[in-house]
Order: sequence, then structure tokens, then C-alpha cells
Amino acid sequence: MTQLQATPLRTLALSGRRGAGAAARPTAASVRCSAAARSYSITLLPGDGIGPEVVAVAKDVLSAAGSKEGVELRYKEMLMGGAALDAAGVPLPDETLAAARASDAILLGAIGGYKWDNNEKHLKPETGLLNIRAGLGVFANLRPATVLPQLVDASTLKREVAEGVDIMVVRELTGGIYFGKPRGFGTNDKGEETGFNTEIYSVAEIDRIARVAFEVARKRGGKLCSVDKANVLEASMLWRKRVTAIASEFPDVELSHMYVDNAAMQLVRNPKQFDTIVTNNIFGDILSDEASMITGSIGMLPSASVGESGPGLFEPIHGSAPDIAGQDKANPLATILSAAMLLKYGLGVESAAKRIEVAVTETLDNGFRTGDIYSPGTTLVGCKRMGEEVLKALESQK
Repeated sequence: MTQLQATPLRTLALSGRRGAGAAARPTAASVRCSAAARSYSITLLPGDGIGPEVVAVAKDVLSAAGSKEGVELRYKEMLMGGAALDAAGVPLPDETLAAARASDAILLGAIGGYKWDNNEKHLKPETGLLNIRAGLGVFANLRPATVLPQLVDASTLKREVAEGVDIMVVRELTGGIYFGKPRGFGTNDKGEETGFNTEIYSVAEIDRIARVAFEVARKRGGKLCSVDKANVLEASMLWRKRVTAIASEFPDVELSHMYVDNAAMQLVRNPKQFDTIVTNNIFGDILSDEASMITGSIGMLPSASVGESGPGLFEPIHGSAPDIAGQDKANPLATILSAAMLLKYGLGVESAAKRIEVAVTETLDNGFRTGDIYSPGTTLVGCKRMGEEVLKALESQK
């Protein structure tokens, strides 16, 4: 296969609203096959909890959308997270990472569960997630939070606050306190046990995520808000300094800065003031989950994680929800929409991605809802039935 030399910045800029006159570009970060090559390999990582259920549904939708556009998708299912711990004794087996690196894109379900909560850190399912992100070099995480008209009343915010919200959170994914060293446990001068972590960023790490975010903002509403804690943290002081410096490369984008505590408040007070947000790993982890609830359910939101080369990682932002696993109660729409992002950003097949997005919208228009987004007057369905309805809508397209 011919590898496209496409930068992730151009790809990420495809997401969300576009400014006047901005045209969509068909290239994709992590695109490893040319548009002429219509066969792609996908690594499936169902994971734990509801992961296998939602991935199974998304796989069927992904295949159907690809088929309508003449795209052949070949799948390889691998173990990760708690499932890998039980089968292989590690959360990310070497063969899983190798398969992921060799594929054109990766679709992940969810990882984790109560069963492994008391494991040592290196044997926790979440360690597998951190390791695969690092192993793939996917440093930019895109998390859209868009309030769909059909679900505006599912938001916990008043209609006038939630209606029209369309936010993209660009989160730095492979640096900061989740990866920084030194880290560990120790003892202070009083003999008390301590735990410590290191929030650290280099200029290169900040610059590359800032450029991604500016490109995203350029193709949306032209506004970028950088979130930090520069009044307290030295790492945030450097973050603000570098983001401000990179802004000179993007004179058409309006840059603002906001402290993270204020940003958390403003997201529920007046979320429509935000277009694109860029922030570090831990702040992005928290704020993107907060933003997701504005939309009505974390079960609706997809994400894409991409790097400068190699395959991208696509996953719903919800967790493994072990309390409802195996009960056909999970909402598969976030994973289905992650599959759409995979087609658009991972493979560059935007027409197939659009088919999925339209099918999801039609399914919601037809009144089908899983329990997390159910309201009186709509039809309550399970995970499988929701997938079947999306497939019906997709198959009815010309």
C-alpha cells in the first residue's frame, strides 16, 4: 500500500463546523492507504464490560457503510485490558500492540472493571490503554461534544443553555502527569507514606498539540481557548507561553486563555462561548467528560486519537459500565460514531463516514432510544436493536 504523507493537522481540521469558504480535505492523519486502495485492515479491541457488545454492533455498521462505498474492511480481533489480563497476564500483550501497529486503524470498545480494581498498577486494565496510546504515538485526542436537536431535552442543563452547543476538546494524550517521571510512593520526613506524580511538558509536546488545535479551530468557528493553570503550575506557565507563541502562525484564529477551574464552571454556565478547547492530558480528561454530559449522555460521544504517522485509535469516551454489561442495555451510538470517525480520519473515506452519521441521525429522528437517553414518547430499545435500526437506516440509503 502507498502511504500518504498527510499531516494530522489537516485531518483533524475536518471535524466540526467549518468557517466560511473552508473546504473539506479528503486526507487523514494515520491514513496508510491511498484513496485508490479500497481494502483496509482494522484491529478490533472489544475490551471489557460493555465493550464487546458495542464493538460488535459498530463492526456491522462499519462494514455496511464501507460496502456501500466499495470499501473492503478486514478485521482482526485482539485482547486488551481486563480480558487480556485474564487470558495472558498483562493488560496489553505484545501481539496486540504489534497487530494494532500493523493495521490501518484501531477500534476500541472499553476497558476496566471492578474485578481488577485492586490489581497493582502495572496489572490494571487502564495501564494497557495508556501503553497502547504511547505505543502508537497518538498524541492528539479529539473529543466532540455536540448537542443534537433530538436530544437537547436529555441534557441536564436548561434547553436555552444546551441548545446549539458544539464544542471540540483537543486533549494532549501522551504527556503530562499520566506519564511524567518521577512518580511512585515514598516516605516523608515524618515517616508518613506519600504518593507523587510529575506534571511535565516539553516545548515540542506543547507545540505539536497547539498546532493541531489551531488547525481544528481554523476549520470550525475560528476560536481557540487554551485551558491551563498558569497562575500556579510551572508546566502550565510554559504551556501558555508556547501556545501564545504558536498563535502567531494562525492570525485568523482568535486565541483566549482560561484557568481550568473557571473553564469547568463556564462549561455549565455558558457552554456556547466555546468552539475549540485545547488543554493538557489530565485537564482534557476531566473537561471532556464534563462537556459530554451537556449533550445528555456520555454514551453518545466518540473520540479519535491520532499521531504524526501510523494508525489512529478510535473509541467511545464512555467507560466499560460493568454494572450493565451483558444485559443488552448499552448505548452503541458512541462506538458507531467512533467508527464513522475511523472512516473519516483513519481511512479518509469521508463518504462512508457521512452515511453512518446520517443513519444515526435518522434513527434518533425515528424515536429510538437506549435507556441513558430515553424520554417519554420515545421507543426504548437495547444495544442490539439500536444497532439494527441504524443498519436499517443505512441500508435504505441510495
